[in-house]
Amino acid sequence: MNHPSHAQPAAFTLPAPVGEFLGRLPAWPGSLLFVTALNLALARQLPGDVGHALQDRRLRIHVRDAQLVFDFAWTGSRFAPRARADQPDLTISASARDFLALARREQDPDTLFFSRRLAMEGDTELGLMVKNALDAMELPVFDPRQFRPPHPRAVLERLLQWRGPR
Repeated sequence: MNHPSHAQPAAFTLPAPVGEFLGRLPAWPGSLLFVTALNLALARQLPGDVGHALQDRRLRIHVRDAQLVFDFAWTGSRFAPRARADQPDLTISASARDFLALARREQDPDTLFFSRRLAMEGDTELGLMVKNALDAMELPVFDPRQFRPPHPRAVLERLLQWRGPR
């Protein structure tokens, strides 16, 4: 019997209607938010040789089940959003759950790649270099619970009491 804290999370895929809705949202705000997070987590730690290889290369993250696409590039000092490219230099795609598992260090990218849950298209040599650089970095484990309010019940009670503008 597995201890609950060691059990693998159940496979999850966003429902198709949610993906269809998200896929209709404008791409630019999402890419801007995505690169902001990348810059906070990675920009200062990016090795010089990797930054040089990434310079002005068009990159894309594709969250399959959410139908979200984030296009961006490395400018030499930071990641910046880019308009959607017909043919990015590198596209990395997976489900939202698999990207979250990667960010939380619950899954190894090689395991996801060989089980065909993570895909790279385009310049795979560039993709391998990026993967190896990320593996070598000391990155914080992403925990979505850090965004939870400290006292959720108090927030909920306050929202229930709020009556809006009069």
